[in-house]
Amino acid sequence: MNDIRTPTKTWLITGSSRGFGRALVRAVLEAGDRVAATARRPEQLDELVAEYGDRVLPLRLDVTDAAAVARAIADTVDHFGRIDVVVNNAGYANVAPIETGDDEDFRAQFETNFWGVYNVSKAVIPVLRNQGGGLILQFSSVGGRVGGSAGIASYQAAKFAIDGFSRVLRSETEPFGIRVVVVEPSGFRTDWAGSSMNVASMPQEYSAIADRYAAAGDAGSSLQAGDPERAAEILVRLSRRRDLPRNLPLGANAAAFSIAFDRAQLESDLAWQQVSKSADFAHEYPVEFPPERVA
Repeated sequence: MNDIRTPTKTWLITGSSRGFGRALVRAVLEAGDRVAATARRPEQLDELVAEYGDRVLPLRLDVTDAAAVARAIADTVDHFGRIDVVVNNAGYANVAPIETGDDEDFRAQFETNFWGVYNVSKAVIPVLRNQGGGLILQFSSVGGRVGGSAGIASYQAAKFAIDGFSRVLRSETEPFGIRVVVVEPSGFRTDWAGSSMNVASMPQEYSAIADRYAAAGDAGSSLQAGDPERAAEILVRLSRRRDLPRNLPLGANAAAFSIAFDRAQLESDLAWQQVSKSADFAHEYPVEFPPERVA
């Protein structure tokens, strides 16, 4: 196992007051690192400040406010001198079917879940570039890889967008020594599906969606399978490595779902590759479609 206590790093973590963010702040501090921990209500971090002193810098931040993001990054550099690891963790999900969901709520979720990531990532690039590199950890979800979870379209659409955005970010910033990893958790025992989530009233046709999230807080639910403290320690250890994954599924379900999805996608692409090629001038056309599969 890698030694997570050296060298000392400075982290900037969004959404630090609870859930994954808080677990990660504590893991970072336990490893001997320093952290700027942002939250809409930074007073919720007073306990950690009392315990770890000036190694933790609590900052008030709404990630949808680009100017506030720039100030938080500047305050972090002023206080600690540099930023080594940036964690875009802030986010939430509300539940509603696409058909009956509130448009403004859909947009508000996207503002935090995607545009917050955009704001922080964009603003921190000059800092990391000027100091010769750094690591950006983008919190997506296994839904950002496989998708299709009924009731959380805004959340999963934002997570897909984070992956696409991060691929371009990676290609643009790798020459500066900046590394980007997309973290894809499955269900963890946080309040993501608890107090942080609003389940909208919905018609009987969509009752199965409401039922699923009504049970999400149960310890036996798949949305409670993961241990956030273990995940936090994994990410601290990961930050010490040179060889990093581009995407990291976290949790047994995340690993299983991602592998199954990728295999099915590859099989489909291989089956249709001659049809795909036939769209170009230089290739034979028309070609036979793959045989119909009977359910």
